[in-house]
Amino acid sequence: MLVFKRLLVVLWFALATSAPALAQEAAGNQAAAAPTVLADTYGRETPRSSITGLVRALGEQDYARAANYFDLAPPTSPAAAKAASDLALRLQTALDNGGSLIPFGGLSNEATGRIDDDLPPEQEQVGTLKVDDKDVPLLLTRGQVAEGQQLWRISRQTSQLLQTQTPKPAAPAPAENITETNVAGAPLVDWALLLGLAAASFVALRLLAALVLFMLRRVVRNQEQSPAYRFSHAALPPLSLFVAVIGFYAYADTLPVSIVARQTLLRYAGIVASIALAWFALRFIDALSRLIIARMQRSQRRQAVSVITLLRRSAKVLLLALATVAILDTFGIDVTTGIAALGIGGIALALGAQKTVENLVGSVTVIVDRPVQVGDFCKVGDVTGTVEDIGMRSTRIRTNDRTVVTIPNGSFSSLQIENFATRDRYLFNPTIGLEYGVSAEKLREGVAIIEGVLKEHPSIDQDGARARFSSFGESALMIEVFSYITVADFVEGLNVRQDLLLTMMERLEAAGLGLAFPTRTLHLPEPLTIAREPRDTNKRADS
Repeated sequence: MLVFKRLLVVLWFALATSAPALAQEAAGNQAAAAPTVLADTYGRETPRSSITGLVRALGEQDYARAANYFDLAPPTSPAAAKAASDLALRLQTALDNGGSLIPFGGLSNEATGRIDDDLPPEQEQVGTLKVDDKDVPLLLTRGQVAEGQQLWRISRQTSQLLQTQTPKPAAPAPAENITETNVAGAPLVDWALLLGLAAASFVALRLLAALVLFMLRRVVRNQEQSPAYRFSHAALPPLSLFVAVIGFYAYADTLPVSIVARQTLLRYAGIVASIALAWFALRFIDALSRLIIARMQRSQRRQAVSVITLLRRSAKVLLLALATVAILDTFGIDVTTGIAALGIGGIALALGAQKTVENLVGSVTVIVDRPVQVGDFCKVGDVTGTVEDIGMRSTRIRTNDRTVVTIPNGSFSSLQIENFATRDRYLFNPTIGLEYGVSAEKLREGVAIIEGVLKEHPSIDQDGARARFSSFGESALMIEVFSYITVADFVEGLNVRQDLLLTMMERLEAAGLGLAFPTRTLHLPEPLTIAREPRDTNKRADS
């Protein structure tokens, strides 16, 4: 059960350190209402900083300084100071002999501590102690030391347990041989044991991963096209490292070694866990993108390759950024200010590159929606031509005049797009005019001739194909034809259309029906005769 709990702590640590910015943002909302915590000389503002300072003091064998991490009254005499130092030495001895501390990443880094456990708000469990073969919680309590200063220290309950249930240890003696030599506050042999355990775990699991890959290569023939092999090849090396870290976490606390060595290596093992997860994610993204790119190339969707490449690079940059932040957080470097600066810079960059982002989003929309493909003849807005390229920023169209029109994808995705390459048939809908002066019987014969041509042609969809006398035109008797030519190629459709029109013309001429052309008849009335009066010659002579 204890090993299972430790495994959960490891997984929680690896996931939590992968996105510390989110955790800090969530905790910042809670801490906004909390009072401001003043700086403490010993760094006891949070459970993580308090335990880190305590372990550092124990590693330096500065038990007088380590005593400041206990909830004790300030010593008023040398005897009281000596008793407090002995209490710190008792704690180190109890931790070395079966006790454990929660790893660095699992300790709360907030002034309020964890509030989702079953303990009172002012208490925090940071480890366990072995007392009579039982695990007893190692508790911190939060109390006010000075005005406005709330600090986390070893609880009085734990201090009393150390005084009554653990034997008084002897002061550390100077090392007499190399096996007793201390390095960074812990015996050299303890460091060697822990590092040997970590190295052995990784080598064993790495060899196991290599064996699995070797067996898969013998079984899978087409390794490049096999998703199972590609994902196994990408996942097994980093997973072997991550599982080695989990095994180290699980068994390190069971070894009788110094708590200083254990806590230090467990802390930096969290960095290795973060690197392993980032390594796994990077290889997984590469393997997945290669499979998708190969599939897109087989389906002739070349424009999707550029988008997949961009998404792959963006995801890898984001993962590297998260891993870097997690590593810096493990080293104790405050990344809150840097993340805030990056956030402000990101907003400024987004405002400056608004059109670029719009075009990138438009590219994704065009590729996902697929209104056109490279090589399609289409009409976009008032531009008609053949699509030559769909890039990350713009789309190029070759017009019938052999010019190239470049349309930004942000605008391209919002325009009305008519794709002529995707139609499955062509509308054949001419209107044929016969000359006036033919009889109704002859007109019926002309309609039947035209409809017969439609019925006989193999490229005409017979469902709904018809010819009907539609109206009396200004200079012709109008016969409307409605049908579909069942070909997809544009040039072939033009040939079928020509064949139909010529056949109709030949049969109408053979039946004595002429095609009308625009004429206009002008009817004039007969000329008017004007009677003239006879000239009066006698009257002119008299005058």
